[in-house]
Amino acid sequence: MPKRARELTALEVRRITNPGLHAVGGVPGLQLQVQASGAASWILRTTVGTKRRDIGLGPFPEVTLAAAREEARKHRKAIREGRDPVEERKEVRERLIASQAKPITFREAALACHAIKVHEFRNAKHGKQWLRTLENHVFDAIGERPVADIGHDELVAILGPIWTTKTETASRVRQRMENVFDYAIAANLRQAENPARNKLLKPLLPKADKLKKKTGRAHHPALAIDDMPRFMAAIARQQGRAARALEFAILTAARPSEVIGSKVDRKPGASWCEIDTEKALWTIPGTRMKAGLDHSVPLSPLALQLLQDRHGTGEQVFPGSRGGTMSNASMGAVIRRAHEADIAAGGTGFLDKKQGRIATPHGFRSTFKDWALQDDRYPDHWSEIALAHVNDDKTRAAYARGELVKERRKMMEEWANFCCKKFM
Repeated sequence: MPKRARELTALEVRRITNPGLHAVGGVPGLQLQVQASGAASWILRTTVGTKRRDIGLGPFPEVTLAAAREEARKHRKAIREGRDPVEERKEVRERLIASQAKPITFREAALACHAIKVHEFRNAKHGKQWLRTLENHVFDAIGERPVADIGHDELVAILGPIWTTKTETASRVRQRMENVFDYAIAANLRQAENPARNKLLKPLLPKADKLKKKTGRAHHPALAIDDMPRFMAAIARQQGRAARALEFAILTAARPSEVIGSKVDRKPGASWCEIDTEKALWTIPGTRMKAGLDHSVPLSPLALQLLQDRHGTGEQVFPGSRGGTMSNASMGAVIRRAHEADIAAGGTGFLDKKQGRIATPHGFRSTFKDWALQDDRYPDHWSEIALAHVNDDKTRAAYARGELVKERRKMMEEWANFCCKKFM
């Protein structure tokens, strides 16, 4: 009969410091294992069926001597009943893991994706817009669905109702859903391919570039094409930096913020170091562009003449009255003054004829677009690049080839000549 170990007290167990296995008695096979580092844990050395097993019962002193003996007795009882406590423990653990591994929803994947992408956004406003797009158009439909199970038919149901009426918004929704599914695939949350890829959805939705011409491009009030020469003549009569900045924005088809900067985003406007008068080129760095890419603007002779008349000291081409960033409202004031003067002289003013509202600085980009497309004057993607709309494969490819600067130069010169033909 094997020798039974003496039953040690809790105090005697605490005094054990020598590395190795130490029988503590009370339950056959219960031992305290001490590592060379001094760490200690409980081991029950026993036989399960025909296999020798060392069953861990937890660390000491977190698991007390009394608790270790109680746990060892339970294990020995299970073995006598023909059960394997190690396998039972493994099954319990696997069930726990399975219960905790609930499918990740699209909403959860979107939030995780956003937490990564937030570092890419130029400001907090753009980060909020990215997530708000999904909140407004996607989460109600598939937010609580497992991201692993969503198919492209569900995405068509989301995009279909807004694809023809809010094409730009629908395009952003699709792109952001694609970002979320790319994240889910990379994070091993989804095995199937990305259902938001354009190649899968393209056959099921009308072509976005065709819809733009039917539904219009922007909500900013814009002048009719034929009103442009009359308007340019009107603002030429005004003095001040704001009038010249508006002229330059129109001649280059640039966003107002690219010309005068943005107080909201704390970004400067055009600086003299961006302009190469010898090459007649204005290169706007990607840090100031909506698409985040460097943008080259061919400068027409009329645009260059305007810059030469403005050239002076200071870093910014069109600074505010106190040397800082000019307010966008200053450009709006130039338009309102021209409108009121034209009305007073018996004219029709400078209204968006569809909306019945006074044109806005941003709206002149739409006028340029309409002019460029009129009678198929220039290819659509030429004017898209001029407007820095990098939102389809054709314009992305053109940017990669160098933005068609030579071709666009002719277009911008013709646009400037059209706008200023009253002076020519």
